[in-house]
Amino acid sequence: MTDAEDRKPQSDEARSAYDPEITSEFALPQGLEVPKAAGESETTSEFVLPEGLDVLQPPGAEPEGSAFTPPSTYDARQAPALFTPATGIPAVSLTKDAPWQDRMRTMLRMPVAERPAPEPVQKAEEEGGPAVPRVLDLTLRIGELLLAGGENAEDVEAAMFAVCRAYALDRCEPTVTFTLLSISYQPSLVDDPVTASRTVRRRGTDYTRLAAVFRLVDDLTDPETHVSLEEAYRRLAEIRRNRHPYPGWALTVASGLLAGAASLLVGGDLIVFVAAMLGAMLGDRLAWLCAGRGLPEFYQFTVAAMPPAMIGVAFALAHVDVKASAVVTGGLFALLPGRALVAGVQDGLTGFYITAAARLLEVMYFFVGIVIGVLVILYFGVKVGGTLNPDAALNIAERPLLQIAASMLLSLTFAVLLQQERSTVLPVTLNGGVAWSVYGAMHYAGGISPVASTAVAAGLVGLFGQLLSRYRFASALPYTTAAIGPLLPGSATYFGLLSMAQNEVDKGLVSLAKAASLAMAIAIGVNLGAEISRLFLRVGSAGKRRAAKRTRGF
Repeated sequence: MTDAEDRKPQSDEARSAYDPEITSEFALPQGLEVPKAAGESETTSEFVLPEGLDVLQPPGAEPEGSAFTPPSTYDARQAPALFTPATGIPAVSLTKDAPWQDRMRTMLRMPVAERPAPEPVQKAEEEGGPAVPRVLDLTLRIGELLLAGGENAEDVEAAMFAVCRAYALDRCEPTVTFTLLSISYQPSLVDDPVTASRTVRRRGTDYTRLAAVFRLVDDLTDPETHVSLEEAYRRLAEIRRNRHPYPGWALTVASGLLAGAASLLVGGDLIVFVAAMLGAMLGDRLAWLCAGRGLPEFYQFTVAAMPPAMIGVAFALAHVDVKASAVVTGGLFALLPGRALVAGVQDGLTGFYITAAARLLEVMYFFVGIVIGVLVILYFGVKVGGTLNPDAALNIAERPLLQIAASMLLSLTFAVLLQQERSTVLPVTLNGGVAWSVYGAMHYAGGISPVASTAVAAGLVGLFGQLLSRYRFASALPYTTAAIGPLLPGSATYFGLLSMAQNEVDKGLVSLAKAASLAMAIAIGVNLGAEISRLFLRVGSAGKRRAAKRTRGF
């Protein structure tokens, strides 16, 4: 063999046979021919049709294995009913006549991809649209005022979402917790999101300011009312600068009248009314003094609960023929945190569990402060020979006319303590009288349990409050919170503490459990009444409210 023949390139088979680097143990040796029919093809699969079986395909159709064509055995006439209708899922219609709370709440409960696009921008300051950071800042400031005023988390989120959509910021996601507000805006899928947050550090009860914020949000969401960003900032600054509608001395007098009216509800007379009024006014001034010194609210509640208990114990030590227990009970009515309790339970019922847990924990701390203040005085009163009868709760006189008048006075003074607008005081006073009338008719006349009677009365309070708020396109808190004042479990709380002070722990725990049951009945009843009005009553809107779709998957 010549050198040229040696340099001649060899075939692939020859190179694979002699080159050890590319030879594999799975390669067939040279000279061994395996017929194809004798073995299985390397591409044969159990999903491949056998040879000789041909399936007819319609002309122009995809092959059998395509994901875009139904199987050959599919028959539409014999197919089961589909989950999605043939015409598609109907879109949610949001009527403009409905209150903005209902419209925004409905969109918040919808998936982001199914939310309708906002209307054309009418409040933009320039052709490029409003400044996104300023809109988010305005949204957070409005949400801060609402949350600090005691509004529930769902309505705060609805208000924040409404402000963003008023300035055509779609794809906004507000988040509300007990002390933190945040909102995120994503312009598109390729742009970076913009996120802002704000912390609520101070809380104050001023329903006049709360109503003004609701009016501002109502004007922002109204397509016929053009409110620029600067105008919205100006109005918000005026709301923050506005003074409370009632002076400090009026609040102190209202606190005393509230305690006196509560003492009449549990069987007190004129002397008890005056004593409870003086005790509550003294406790209110002491609480103001503690607040001025910067003490936390826990100690303020503790100090405010002591003067009524001291007056009640003094009556018992002096053997005055009055109901000393009614004095202490009246003072407790002015301190029980009914507003925070209702807001906490409502947040839990609407799915805001973190905020609900924080609110209820705050209620528990306030209640413990009241317990410590009353229990210390009662303990020393029992030690020095004061005879207080825990069974006095069973001898409450039934005076329906006087009790109805007392319940209306209690609701009126409660509305003053909440700094409500003067136009809302009369409706909430009547609402409180109706609540006590229903409770008295069911419990005293009908013999129904106090928990069930309280739940029904609170449900009517929530129903009427929601009707009034929807009629005026305002918050429901000013129409419901003060009206539940006559239903608060002041007497059950006091008698539970008194039993524990007299070393009857089991009896005291039973009474405190009853007080907790009454408080939960109030909160659930108010929320249920409000939901019923939204579901079935056509007030303030052109149609019924659609069922809420949360994250349950159905």
